[in-house]
Amino acid sequence: MRLQNTIKSDIFITGLGLHCGSEINMRLRPAPVDTGIIFIRTDKNNARIKANVSSVSDTTFATTLGVNGSRVGTVEHLLAALAGMDVDNAYVELDGPEVPILDGSALPFVLEIINTGITQQVKFLSVLRILEPIVVNEGAAQIAITPYEGRRITYRVCYTHPAFGEQKLGIDMASMKFESELAPAKTFGFLKDVEMLRSRGLAKGGTLDNAIVLGDTGVINEHMLRFEDEFVRHKIIDAIGDMSLLGIPIYGHIIANKSGHALHVKLLRKILLCKDSWEIVAVTKPQHSYPVSEVAEVQVCK
Repeated sequence: MRLQNTIKSDIFITGLGLHCGSEINMRLRPAPVDTGIIFIRTDKNNARIKANVSSVSDTTFATTLGVNGSRVGTVEHLLAALAGMDVDNAYVELDGPEVPILDGSALPFVLEIINTGITQQVKFLSVLRILEPIVVNEGAAQIAITPYEGRRITYRVCYTHPAFGEQKLGIDMASMKFESELAPAKTFGFLKDVEMLRSRGLAKGGTLDNAIVLGDTGVINEHMLRFEDEFVRHKIIDAIGDMSLLGIPIYGHIIANKSGHALHVKLLRKILLCKDSWEIVAVTKPQHSYPVSEVAEVQVCK
């Protein structure tokens, strides 16, 4: 059992938006218990957008939230940093349409949280405990969540590319150090997709400093790789950020194969529909601990 947490003091961050290419000022502020994470568009009459699956408006190349015409995009890395550091409640003020991309990982946000510190609050945390498996299939991609006394993610990616084919990793959130084992993993993309996005007026802020870019034969900026399996580690970051949109920590084992933002959100929506497959409980039991290297089988990647 643990108490809810918020940050000790304000955090100020300035950086480019990945898609809009504009400089964005962001301030994270402490928030009361049971607030969750709320985005505030200071340039849109302080429009509030709760970080919740009901607010998801787009999952194309990033997760975007929107309410009543106000939007905030590329939220997944910041949400993953907050969830990975057990920050349950915070206000996030922005004067633009995106969370700054910074170096393309969750690490800059994590370092700011560590520097500022975390404050325990006066109410205990509840979690959503999975009682029965819930599965979503979409073509060759699958994602499921099964019962597990703790928070575990197993992820597999598979690409037909000379730089890498299949990467897989299983982690237990209680036994790993988010700030060193996941947070540094950068976002990645393919050069052909970057060219397509820019032709549509997107990825204006994307550079070799904030993304790993794969050309036809390999990684263009290979010296930037921080892990041998960086691609699957970053996919787990995305999953942690997206799954936090349920608004309550999930006790269960997420198993994903060739998944992404859209399928993450579909799983959350199916969880909400399958009310007999979970219960809300206080955290009273220790979580299981497994080595980061252990990987459960999902499905043979074809």
